[in-house]
Order: sequence, then structure tokens, then C-alpha cells
Amino acid sequence: MRAPDGIRVTAAEWLPATTVKASAAVADGKAAPDEAASMGYEQLPVSEGESAPEMAVRAGLRALERAGTAPESVSAVLHAWTYYQGHDFWSPAHYVAERTGAVGAVPTGIQQMCNGGGAALEAALLRHMAVAGHGPVLVTTGDRFCAPGFDRWRGDYGVWYGDSGTAAVVDRVAPGEGAGERGLLLRALVTEAAPDLEVVHRDLGRFQDAPHTVGATVDVRRTKKAFLTGAGRGPFVARLRETTTRVVAAALADAGLAPDDPALRAVLLPRLGQATTRDIYGPAVAAVTPAPALDLGTATGHLGAGDLFSNLAALSGSKTPALRTGEYAVVLSAGAGFTWSGVVVRRP
Repeated sequence: MRAPDGIRVTAAEWLPATTVKASAAVADGKAAPDEAASMGYEQLPVSEGESAPEMAVRAGLRALERAGTAPESVSAVLHAWTYYQGHDFWSPAHYVAERTGAVGAVPTGIQQMCNGGGAALEAALLRHMAVAGHGPVLVTTGDRFCAPGFDRWRGDYGVWYGDSGTAAVVDRVAPGEGAGERGLLLRALVTEAAPDLEVVHRDLGRFQDAPHTVGATVDVRRTKKAFLTGAGRGPFVARLRETTTRVVAAALADAGLAPDDPALRAVLLPRLGQATTRDIYGPAVAAVTPAPALDLGTATGHLGAGDLFSNLAALSGSKTPALRTGEYAVVLSAGAGFTWSGVVVRRP
């Protein structure tokens, strides 16, 4: 889907000040040495008490400030998440709207697992395409992967989970107005899904009556192991590669950008570690474009639904891999289910 001219995305993140080094996690027996080597990540941000929605609010306020957007002008708040939001029967999206001052906005929760950021950005884009003069949309994500319900180091195969809030203001700027110091122009967004792969994260037994009935801690390894025992790792990895390749190629085509265009600076990946980059995302991207595939997760790990906006925030900053004027990047997002999104942005 090609984005109309003038769709601006101003992204921000908020990470807890506390971090846990991978070396310390290994020394304490929280992480396995061989997995630490395959991940190649140095540390994870760990919230010492601030909830996922509270971190989303912090990121949302930062994005509003960067965009120069008054909270009362926001027309919609779209909040995405992967894991528990701190209360059992409650709308975190409404909380984010109230605490950011977007009290005139319509809040909506977006649930597409770790592609929640991509789904929320697509929903914001479609709002602007459908309604002329639509006001700014605030998109947020928040995830906190803490005990006792989640083991950020050992709860999944090949994924370490960091805590964060991320956000973006999605609005429309007039021709020649520019995107501001931290804004990027959205050029295309493509999403593809494989609903038959929902079983990768589903227990093969009966549906349960309440959360954590099977075990006190989420065990993604159990469901993945059951799936791979039957389907095989090789065909699964091949399918992940093939779909990623299609999404990147389609996003570039919709943006009208040649894969070998020198203005294409990089392809930013979901933050899933060096082994996943080597086995899946690296080859998938290389099949389309010579642009480098970058994993920015060394100091954050995987941020649940927040990888996309954290990567967009990095592209709009002042340090590598920030885009220079006229440069483009593709940002990939993916989540259980499975769903993939490819986002093409340009720095004006």
C-alpha cells in the first residue's frame, strides 16, 4: 500500500533506566551460555516496577513533544501490546489516552502480538486515507516481561525480551512544510499474514479456562517444540524467509523505490538476535536488495510490539543508523500468528 504524500511519522521510545547485562544473567544462571552466544546481545532494559501502559504513556508524551502536537488535538489513540498490561479486565488504550492528555481521542486496543506496532501504524494510515482532514493519531506500545508470569531469558527459543514503551504521532503535513527535526515521511506499508501458523504458539491440548492454567510462567518453548517436532525446522525457516522476502520486495515496489537505489540506506529488522538474523532475515533481505540488514537490539533485546517504533526513532535521530536528508529505509516488523509488515520511510 502506497502512502499518500505528506503522511508524517514522529517516533519515540522510553526505556527503563535499569539494565541487566547478559553476562550477569549467565553468571546468575538466568540465561544459558550457548544461547547468549547465539543471541549476541549485551543487555536488556528491565522495569523495576513501572507497568507497560505507564511506559507507553512516557513514550507517547515524548512523541507528542517531538511532533509539536497538542494532546487535545489527537483524534485517536491506538495502543498495542504483546503481554500482560497490569490489570485483568481493563482497557490500557483508554488509560494511555487519559494520561497523555488525549482526552478527546477515541482509544482502541490493537492486538497482533509482536506485530502490534505494525498493525497500529497501518490502522493510523488507513484513518488518514479514509477521512480527509483527520486529526493526528497517537500510536503507542508497551510491554513488560517480568516474573512471575514471564521469563525474559528462557521463556522462548532464540528471543530475549526487554521492557519498553514506544510511540509515534502519525499526522499529515502540507506540501513543502517538512517533517520537523525528528519526523519521517511514510512512503509505503505492506502486511502479509499466515494464519495457519497460529499453532506455533498454541498448546495442542484443549483451550484453558483462565490464564496461566497450564503453568505459572508462559512457556513459548513448549508450543514451538511441539510444532517443530511435527512440521520440521527446515520448512518453517524457509517459509519465514520467503514471506519476509515478499514483504520487503512489495514494500519497495509500492514506494516506487528500486531495490538497488543508492538512497536506500538500510533494512532494519525485528530484534531477535544474531542467529535469527543469520538464518532468516539476513538471507531474506539479501534476496531483494543489497542494502544492509541491521539488528539494533544489542542494548534492548526484543521489545514485544515495540521493535518497529524503536527502530523508527533510531532512524530519525542523530546517530547511526539515522537517515540523512533524502535517504530511505525499510523497517520490518513481525509477530506470532504469523504476521509481517514492511514499512518504507524517507527523511525529507
